Amino acid sequence: MKIYLDSCCYNRPYDNQGQLRIHIETLAKMKIQKEVIEQKHLLVTSVVLYHENDNNRDEVSANQIESFMDTYSGEYIDEKGFKEAIGIRNEIITEGAKKMDASHIACAIHAKCDYFITTDDKVLKLKENRIKIINPVDFISIEEGME
Repeated sequence: MKIYLDSCCYNRPYDNQGQLRIHIETLAKMKIQKEVIEQKHLLVTSVVLYHENDNNRDEVSANQIESFMDTYSGEYIDEKGFKEAIGIRNEIITEGAKKMDASHIACAIHAKCDYFITTDDKVLKLKENRIKIINPVDFISIEEGME
């Protein structure tokens, strides 16, 4: 399965784990990450992810996220690919998405990903027929045949 995790998803393990929802999403994200390492999924990354990660104020988490993406990305949407996806991004913006979120989703659609995985509630509410936008917990549930 071809998947794209957005920045919120990559950063979830570094959020305050005191809230049950955050902790459960972290566990699900870590399971997905393990499955990427085991090559059960093809991980797609992009110039947009690297750009956003470069602006991460937490240097330790930024370095760990970059290292994971460098090591396990099976496909990378570079600047040229992103430019090809700008039309898609602009369509998604008209549906109410923020520019950065729309850029991530456009890269995932351009790469023909099966799933766009996020913990961002606003992104999860977007209606998009070209890709399944899903929370990591729901992704694991589908994977395990629970939904």
